[in-house]
Amino acid sequence: MARELLEAPELPEGIEFSELDEEARRDLRTLPKALAETVGKHLIAAGGLLDSDPDRALLHAQYAKAKASRVPVVREALGLVAYHSGRWQEALSELRAVRRMTRTDTHLAVIADAERAIGRPERALDLTKEANLEALPKAIQIELKIVAAGARRDMGQLDAAVVSLQGKDLDDKLREPWSARLFYAYADNLAAVGRAEEAVQWFLHAADADVEDETDAPERAAEIADE
Repeated sequence: MARELLEAPELPEGIEFSELDEEARRDLRTLPKALAETVGKHLIAAGGLLDSDPDRALLHAQYAKAKASRVPVVREALGLVAYHSGRWQEALSELRAVRRMTRTDTHLAVIADAERAIGRPERALDLTKEANLEALPKAIQIELKIVAAGARRDMGQLDAAVVSLQGKDLDDKLREPWSARLFYAYADNLAAVGRAEEAVQWFLHAADADVEDETDAPERAAEIADE
């Protein structure tokens, strides 16, 4: 593995360092210019390949870490690529490191969800309680609620999972960037406790709020309605 990481994976054609977002470029300024540009290009490649070829995306992110392991944005990229590739332990290792390095809870929901994925829902739930919610963006607060509900469901606390998602944010008239995910999670947990009619309605609310078509809410609503 060490030898493989020293050999750079081939970059897709046309990648330019300027494509990297400004905040990431700023973090890479601690490196020599040539190295910063090389690492930045591999980060761009990792992001661009994540959906189409997650294994290659992971190689690019791992190579970036091999070259710049002390730069938080590099560890963050590898952690997120590993998470989306289902490499839970690697995701946990990298995102925990980022949390220590930056002293922020930006990725706490992802860390907690990875804990769920490896069968530690109690630890996931504890993590969601650690965050200072008022210091976090609303979208991250919502993700923490969704993960906490999932952890409760993993532990067999189905009714508690439903109740934990209720509140002022669960308003079918809202169309915030996070609304579709919250509505979908609520619908999914309603279905789990056998409240099919309500589940269908909330899946439809999720579909209406999902302007990017990121969920299968319409299909889930139809599936439950046909049962």
